[in-house]
Amino acid sequence: MSSKLRIGIIGAGCAGATACKACLEEGYDVVVYEKTGHTGGLWRYHEDDVDGVASVAKSTIINTSKEMQSYSDYPPPADFPNYMHNTKMVKYFDGYNQTFGFNRYVRFRHDVLKVEPNDDYESTGRWKITARDNNKNNDGNGDGQESTEVFDGVMVCTGHHVRPLVPTFRDQHLFKGRISHTHSYKTSEGYTDKRVVVVGIGNSGGDAAVEVATVAAQTYLSTRRGTWVVYRVGPNGKPVDTVVSRRINNFLLNLLPYNMKCNLMENKLNKVVDHNDYQLKPKHRVLAQHIMINDTLPNRILSGTVIVKGDIERFTETGIIFEGDTEETPCDAVVLATGYHVSFPFISQELIPTDGNRIELYKYAFAPKLSHPKTLAFIGLIQPIGAIMPIAELQCRWFALLMANKVRLPSRQSMLANIDQRLRDMRHRYYDSSRHTIQVDWLDFMDDLAEQVGCKPKLWTYLFTDPTLWRALVFGPCAPYQYRLNGPHSWPGARQALLTIDERIEAPLQTRYGKVAKKQIASGLGLSTGMFAISFIVGILLFLFYSQIV
Repeated sequence: MSSKLRIGIIGAGCAGATACKACLEEGYDVVVYEKTGHTGGLWRYHEDDVDGVASVAKSTIINTSKEMQSYSDYPPPADFPNYMHNTKMVKYFDGYNQTFGFNRYVRFRHDVLKVEPNDDYESTGRWKITARDNNKNNDGNGDGQESTEVFDGVMVCTGHHVRPLVPTFRDQHLFKGRISHTHSYKTSEGYTDKRVVVVGIGNSGGDAAVEVATVAAQTYLSTRRGTWVVYRVGPNGKPVDTVVSRRINNFLLNLLPYNMKCNLMENKLNKVVDHNDYQLKPKHRVLAQHIMINDTLPNRILSGTVIVKGDIERFTETGIIFEGDTEETPCDAVVLATGYHVSFPFISQELIPTDGNRIELYKYAFAPKLSHPKTLAFIGLIQPIGAIMPIAELQCRWFALLMANKVRLPSRQSMLANIDQRLRDMRHRYYDSSRHTIQVDWLDFMDDLAEQVGCKPKLWTYLFTDPTLWRALVFGPCAPYQYRLNGPHSWPGARQALLTIDERIEAPLQTRYGKVAKKQIASGLGLSTGMFAISFIVGILLFLFYSQIV
């Protein structure tokens, strides 16, 4: 009988893959349960609308650039576009999975029915997973056999884009048109020459509205609160997150009062599009919402193919009356971009309550009220202003170390106090909404997790021992490779990956002459020696100042 710990992983998407790898690094036996017949999770497009299975629309492109959403020891190919189409995302995942042989640990078409404490849970912390095997027999019929296995630890990697949140509006039953949710939206087919109302102005609502508007007779975008719109294309045409998400920017912004930060950001966004003129301006501040990214929406509004409307007051047989309107707006179809329930149907609500999308998890991963909280982890159950994948990877590495007793969780009291503080902070900062229950600030939260893992980059050390790397870490994009420079399972290629980010950003743009133009970028930042000296001095002063105020 094997003495290795057995870990059960639910879901073979981007979080499940890195969960498996983190467990293999610690020498565990791993079983991955996947409901579908493929890896890649919601990024692998499929036309069928399957209950409990997430999937993107056919046209979906990522909102975070390739360098910022990559795994920490697997840079994306240089020729991949900076904002990857979902097919490119799947190729990236397939390459990562093939590198460490992920598929051989996956049980495809296995639907997890129940996760519950094993009979000896109180003494061992073990769990049992009951799953149904939906693979076909030789006669073509489904097997459907159920089996239960015991694991030392369980990682839930199903994400939070599975169970659509579908509101009901006044007199909705009268409407004779079609009502669907973006969860089921695949293409604009079926909306040609229709009058379409998209309800909700988050990322999925914006994407659906701009795509439907290319074929519809008229598209309306209904929003209760409005939103601040951020753009993928940043200064000088660079991916905006590679310009904004830098340690120096994060440090300086954290010195500013909240309202001043919001003023700076809102003024910047209004210089591109006047949110008031475009009927988009909300009452809340830019940092009080989950980020909405859409480069095309202002163009659609400017061209009149998308018309922004208020909340729905009521339905009629043939249309909608919006708040503030006295006349009906005729429409043929409604697309609800109204978000998702945080839901884990295979876990008892008594064990893990998820009331109103609120779930008490320490750093959004561990339930303190369990007798053995470290043995059940929820991975990627966060909404960052940035990419989820690097955060999920750090959570996985942390779990693997906890199971090996190489690190420990704080006391139950400390974890509950941390959860209460985070909930208070969110209530104070964000407007009240079911979508604002798992929000995190990207770099700050990753650094927090990295401290638990023991892989936070040693900035002071690199300042004196490797100034080139230090400059890349402080003034360059905060790419995930920084969390493989030191600590458990560090990666020898992390330094080079950080110093060559600019080359991989520019490579897919160099298409005009049939080959990638070679550029000498000593540090991946393109700074001159003089600029380096200035940056070096400023950096020292900033760190000294910082050390005096914390």
